[in-house]
Amino acid sequence: MRTIMVGALFAIAMIANANAAIKEEPVTYTDGETTMKGFVVYDDASQAKRPGIVMVHEWWGITKHIHTEARKFAQQGYTIFIADMYGDGRTADNPKDAGALSGSVMKNPNVMESRFNAARSQLAKQVSVDPRRIGAVGYCFGGAVVLNMARAGADLAAVAGFHASLGLNTPAPAAGTVKAKILILNGADDPFVKREQYDALKKDFDAAKVNYRIVEYPGAVHAFTNPEATELGKKFNLPLRYDAKADQEAKAEAARFFAANLQK
Repeated sequence: MRTIMVGALFAIAMIANANAAIKEEPVTYTDGETTMKGFVVYDDASQAKRPGIVMVHEWWGITKHIHTEARKFAQQGYTIFIADMYGDGRTADNPKDAGALSGSVMKNPNVMESRFNAARSQLAKQVSVDPRRIGAVGYCFGGAVVLNMARAGADLAAVAGFHASLGLNTPAPAAGTVKAKILILNGADDPFVKREQYDALKKDFDAAKVNYRIVEYPGAVHAFTNPEATELGKKFNLPLRYDAKADQEAKAEAARFFAANLQK
């Protein structure tokens, strides 16, 4: 009888695991009078509270690449909230529109901070999230957003930027005000990120005693984690290129970083 019961319980567990999946749910929220359309992504196999990560998209907006990245992080045991930084889920399919959308955010730090904080608040209230363990990750434009938020003293434990733009528009932080540990994962040959930008960032972070690390991947250029980057680069004559090796190495680096600083 005991053997039958154990077998039945095992079968039930197997069915539950088979039905468990990465869930992706749209979330409509607001920042002031602006309607935002983000997504919460998590693995429903576990009912336990887990760390949360705010994910900020590239200058194209919330694309297939961002959805894919969110699912990968969810598989590692995080609840992801894909932030809508443009409002109403707007996206761009060309550099002119993408530049206008990203510029409307980066040229107004108050808008950037308000929209990021609205997304963070949505993440913190998710039932699957431990609100004491929240980080952020960004790609390209999104990398600049999360780095700026860290500089501004946002309540984040860990922040990572993939091929992060270093157009930093927040004041240099005072010593002890940056709460987050920071990881920057960039292409060493990315023409969009200037050496003087690295120098300025390091100067500010060193003065503020920030815990940060910068990794540059030789041969990699902008958007190296995006499988669609090479085609987009050719289409618009831009230095964008997917790099499988750099992508794999950077993802492994980020996985270790977030595990060390959020999975506690």
